[in-house]
Amino acid sequence: MRTGRTGTVAALAGALAFAAFTAPAAEAADTGITVSKMVVNSGRPIVVGTTEKKRPSVRFHVSWSAGHSLSDVDANPYLYHDTTARKGADHGGIYLGSMTCYEDGSRAADCTGDLYIEPRYTLDSNNDATTWKVGAAARVWGANGQPKSEEYLPALATAQVKRAARATVNASPEPVAKGKTLTVTGRLTRADWVKHSYTGYGGKAAKLQFRKAGTSTYTTVKIVKANSTGSLRTTVKAASDGYWRWTFGETATTGGATAAGDYVDVK
Repeated sequence: MRTGRTGTVAALAGALAFAAFTAPAAEAADTGITVSKMVVNSGRPIVVGTTEKKRPSVRFHVSWSAGHSLSDVDANPYLYHDTTARKGADHGGIYLGSMTCYEDGSRAADCTGDLYIEPRYTLDSNNDATTWKVGAAARVWGANGQPKSEEYLPALATAQVKRAARATVNASPEPVAKGKTLTVTGRLTRADWVKHSYTGYGGKAAKLQFRKAGTSTYTTVKIVKANSTGSLRTTVKAASDGYWRWTFGETATTGGATAAGDYVDVK
């Protein structure tokens, strides 16, 4: 591959990486390149916050027609959710970060690498929390260093991109007399890719869990639905020393979150 011969890595970043293999434009044509066994992030959802860069893994198998070698073909994966692979490439997506390919001696290679996500620049809408298609920009290069042919291979796989979430907890009063009322509050928030901050996850149900001191297992006490700003509030009877927390699982658009346990001493 132009982005790295056998056993070498070419590190690229974000849209700059994609620009490197989309310009200058070549006439669209069958390249004879085939991509298979595409897997992104080991098949798991990609959960993205507001500031932390993400480098989800990508691996695939690529083969090419006779007369070419690893050094003069490209197959650069990217994520898109436009109507076609070409439109997805042109109108914004999640692009290659780095890649290493190992030729297997039969006009084919196994490739591993990563994609690059910088939330502030890669994701500009909360609607980006959806199922993305995985495409690959395939290109054959000529001896003059110019592309001979290129094509955009569509829908090689799918990858789910989700908004990261957080949960907080506070149990009071601390300490509390045995049998008295304990008030447990908290807040659920999730990444807002438009505001570049965490905002309230309103209407989401969360489990209130308790772990008795000296044990290792949390037990669900009740389920409470957050208000419109993501705030949680409920009361329980204090029975023994231990830790309280809020937790909820992932949804189609949002990753799950669990608060660190808040210890309450019961007198």
